[in-house]
Amino acid sequence: MATLPTDRQRSLLERFLSLFTEVRSGEAMTVLLLALNVFLILGAYYIVKPVREALILSVPGGAEIKSYASAAQAVLLLGAVPLYAWIASRYPRRKLINGVTIFFAAVLLLFYFLVAAGAPVAVLFFLWIGIFNLMVPAQFWAFANDIYTPEAGKRLFVIVAFGASAGAVFGSYIAGHLIDIFGINQLILVSAVVLMLSLLLTNLVDSREAGIVRDSEAPPEEPLGKSGAFELLLKKRYLLLIALLIFVLNWVNTTGEYILGRTVRDAALAAADGLGDEAIGEFIGGFYADFFTVVNIAGLVLQLFLVSRILKYLGVRIALFILPMIALGGYVVAAIFPVLAMIREVKIAENATDYSLQNTVRQILFLPTTREEKYKAKQAIDTFFQRGGDVMSALTVLVGSSVLALSTRHFAMINIVLVVGWLFIALLIAREHRKLLPTEDAGELADN
Repeated sequence: MATLPTDRQRSLLERFLSLFTEVRSGEAMTVLLLALNVFLILGAYYIVKPVREALILSVPGGAEIKSYASAAQAVLLLGAVPLYAWIASRYPRRKLINGVTIFFAAVLLLFYFLVAAGAPVAVLFFLWIGIFNLMVPAQFWAFANDIYTPEAGKRLFVIVAFGASAGAVFGSYIAGHLIDIFGINQLILVSAVVLMLSLLLTNLVDSREAGIVRDSEAPPEEPLGKSGAFELLLKKRYLLLIALLIFVLNWVNTTGEYILGRTVRDAALAAADGLGDEAIGEFIGGFYADFFTVVNIAGLVLQLFLVSRILKYLGVRIALFILPMIALGGYVVAAIFPVLAMIREVKIAENATDYSLQNTVRQILFLPTTREEKYKAKQAIDTFFQRGGDVMSALTVLVGSSVLALSTRHFAMINIVLVVGWLFIALLIAREHRKLLPTEDAGELADN
């Protein structure tokens, strides 16, 4: 059994990072580069997101188009995911990541010139940014999974995931200031530049890891097989269960967002009775500004101080059940007390846990999979099945509100039923995970 490095063997940076998770000698630089890498990727998305919103809401029926976009993106992903898998089978990881990232950056530049020329591209841009937000982060996490062993990834993904959370917060914050300086459309260019900066870090990490492989005389990177992404899912029960988990999780979460939005709207109408649309808008805007701030802060605190300890002492398999248990309790409360104060707390707890613990667990689940499954099946799961859950939520809301005239309490009860199914899927994943990593016991992996 390997001996853990002492504090004297570790650098000052590694000892500092160990306040948040166990970081061993020689691990600090790569994990920080990866954290900064995904920080820039998420930052690029959140910088360009206001442009997407401004363009789509400026066209007739834009608000309605937004609600249908998930279904349209799911259809597009049916073609994009197999195409990505086909490309991944033919190129090594560096060429794959470089090519895909440069392609997305180049299309951003194309949209910039089209928008500047006044072309009617609002809908296409909205759909494209939605695809970018799914495929590029999924590719990054496949790369991170490819670098780390299950034991190392379980410890270090806590820091990498913090980079993702911080990038989302920073991107949202800086976008508002950049709009005042450059204007809304210039954010497309800024996003493309930030995305290319992230690619420099990807190549730096890949070069570092290639050097480590050469020094250790480990086997070189093997080419991926010819199987398609969806074919891999159907072949392996573990992957299919993860896909179902992501599908149901997003179904529940998006329906929960509808429950919150509906309750906020009703509260705004009551609070601004007779004061006009401006007062209603101020109430809703003020509520969500406070809500997002609390969720983001709570998520960052959980990521830094609790996630690594939960994974270390409880393990990945137990951690799988924490978010659905929170959601189950929350929607039971919402069904009994469907008032804004209660539903707000329910969604804060659910979203903060989702953005921190659940996101980290979700990435860790892919550590014991093959390289081909990491790059191909993960794309399908993180894009098509995630968006599919959003589509099912939209159908649930459409039928429930327009046809069945369901109340807020009824939508909460629907989510309770879905969460029970979510818990059952988590149980099946835990069993499959135990087969893949039988050495993980009591939250700790045996040292290599």
